[in-house]
Amino acid sequence: MSAKQGSTIFLKVIIFLIGIAVFALCTFWLPEIAIQDAKVHPDTAYFLIPFLVCAYGFCITFSVALYQAFKLLTYIERNNAFSELSLKSLNVIKACAYTVILLILLGIVSLMVLAKVTGDDAAGPISLSLMGILATSIIAGIMDVLQKPIKKFLDKK
Repeated sequence: MSAKQGSTIFLKVIIFLIGIAVFALCTFWLPEIAIQDAKVHPDTAYFLIPFLVCAYGFCITFSVALYQAFKLLTYIERNNAFSELSLKSLNVIKACAYTVILLILLGIVSLMVLAKVTGDDAAGPISLSLMGILATSIIAGIMDVLQKPIKKFLDKK
């Protein structure tokens, strides 16, 4: 086993473990939190719907991006890093990043409306959401930078 193959296998295992964590989050943790919050605050339970839509949309989009990253590592293992398939995977990952940003923004808007209704302070969750947007923007930028040499290579071919 070469060093390149060992590192891609390691990254594939990490992606697989992250995928299991996202699946567990969507299957077990999110519904339980929603049920508990609805019991504690029955007057604002209807505000859980936008949050759950954003959370499940985030999980689905993130899972698609993880799958594309897994495929990209497979292309790298097979020495197809500079191919149309790699370019497509990078495009999908970038689109997923933009979708995640949109979902986070929708979550922020929902949180601000909920804070107005209940009179709570939403500064903490909003600042964490903005940090998530920053991290996702960096990922989208990296995907864009990685696409440029592949496009140049394919144009020369």
